[in-house]
Amino acid sequence: MGTDESTRSWCPSGDPHAPEAVVLGVRSGEAGEVSYLAEPVPAAEVLGAVPAGIAPTRVLRFASHCVSSCINRRGDDCTLVERVLTLPPKQETRAVPRCHLRSQCQWWRQTGVDACHRCPAVATAHYTDDALSELVADPSTTPEQLEAWIAAAG
Repeated sequence: MGTDESTRSWCPSGDPHAPEAVVLGVRSGEAGEVSYLAEPVPAAEVLGAVPAGIAPTRVLRFASHCVSSCINRRGDDCTLVERVLTLPPKQETRAVPRCHLRSQCQWWRQTGVDACHRCPAVATAHYTDDALSELVADPSTTPEQLEAWIAAAG
C-alpha cells in the first residue's frame, strides 16, 4: 500500500485511537447496527465525549488506515472481510448503505458490494456471549469453519 492518501486503503472496523481515525457511524438499536455519518468526523474530536467506563467501540464505529501489522492481514488482503462474507446478509434486497469511506475502503476494494451489505452489522468489539461473532472475529477461523458452524446451528 502506498502512502498517498488517494491510494491508501482504510479499514471500516478500525482503531479509534489511530491518529488518522474517523467516526464511520453510530451503533444503534438492539442489534447495534451502524448508521453511517454523511461526512467523516475525526475520532479525536469525539473520543472525549464518550462517557467514562464505556468503550468507544460500543457506541461508535471507526475507520482507520489498514496496516500491514494487522492480525487480519494476509498479504494485501483482509481476512476479516472474508469471514464476514461467510455470514448470510440479513436482507437480500437491502440497498447499499451510503458510506463516505467506500472509495478508500479495503473491504470494498477487495470484495465489492457484498461487504457493504454486511458492514452495518459488524461490531469492532463484542459485548455478549455470541459464539458466531467470536468465530468471525477470530483470525484463526476459516470461512469453511464458519460455514460448518452455521450449518450445524441450523
